[in-house]
Amino acid sequence: MTVPSSADPHHVLHVSQPVEGGVSRVVIDLATAQLEAGWRVTVACPEGGMLADALRALGCPVSAWQASRSPDHRLLGETRRLAGLIADVRPDLVHAHSAKAGLAARLAVRGRIPTVFQPHAWSFEAVDGAMARVALHWERFGARWAQRVLCVSEAERRTGELSGITAAWRVTPNGVDTHHYRPQHGRARSETDTLVVCVGRLCRQKGQDVLLDAWPAVVEQVPGARLVLVGDGPDAEALRERAPSCVEFAGATADAAPWYRAADVVVLPSRWEGMALAPLEAMACGRAVVVTDVDGARESLPPGCAPHCLVPPESPQALARALTTLLRAPSLRQSLGATGRAHVLAAHDVRHAAEAVACVYRELLGADAEPRVVPTKHRESTAT
Repeated sequence: MTVPSSADPHHVLHVSQPVEGGVSRVVIDLATAQLEAGWRVTVACPEGGMLADALRALGCPVSAWQASRSPDHRLLGETRRLAGLIADVRPDLVHAHSAKAGLAARLAVRGRIPTVFQPHAWSFEAVDGAMARVALHWERFGARWAQRVLCVSEAERRTGELSGITAAWRVTPNGVDTHHYRPQHGRARSETDTLVVCVGRLCRQKGQDVLLDAWPAVVEQVPGARLVLVGDGPDAEALRERAPSCVEFAGATADAAPWYRAADVVVLPSRWEGMALAPLEAMACGRAVVVTDVDGARESLPPGCAPHCLVPPESPQALARALTTLLRAPSLRQSLGATGRAHVLAAHDVRHAAEAVACVYRELLGADAEPRVVPTKHRESTAT
């Protein structure tokens, strides 16, 4: 492969399904950085959700690829359409994000073009029984058609290895826009309020049901405490039916930063992750966080903060104790918030993540393929 001149930059095709939440934010961040650095970038994704509109606002070409969120009887047709789209776009490299896009893209390309697969949490962790066995078998088989499998945490990589997946691994921790997600002086609510915020898709993965089970014990110890769930998703109606009156459902938002800044504590009780963005965004805003001990969680926290911030998954009792302790200790919250902000600046800035991905691309396309990816300006981030 010849190294292109500056007038003929390499062309990267990102393939994404889902089109909302953390995966979409990663795709938007990468596209932003790569466009600013002079790469040619196209994104293939379904219409709807936030992804396509946000990319078009950046001036990034979007190729509509209609695909369901989960594999089903439509997969063969979706894969054929993606193969035709790839033939039309003619990228130099395909970067597939999450399980569904990773499945279809690897089937469509089958190693003929340099391919990067980024799981953003393993598909076999999201299902049980026979479906989990099928998903694991596919990940073991499909790894041969990815020149790099890009994990967002060492824990995610270890999970893959221990599950029998043999791959050319790279680990590039998630990053967030630390200019956009930053502390602000002053609060938009009464200082006497006690507010816990959970930002994430309302679905089994994010564990809001566990949080609702924990919440009565929190209110018993911290009377008047309020909980806000920010996001939408398939479990919204079921969660509303079981939630007490002191829980507010804020719905999806294009920017979660004001919610982080208003919170005393930000919580994400996930059942599985690769490395969740919401805790990183909250720490960048100077807020204390409580997260469950799933893949990527320990790595996302500052050293020494785990005893205050990390709890076992699916344990309402442990979650309630951690939240209560922090809500009763304002000085501890302030210290954790300051430490978290410094940690994200040092280890999880989006520019670091973009450059790490660019290094992976250069490994596959040639060391002198492109200049370093260092964005020249900040953008207003989107969030759900």
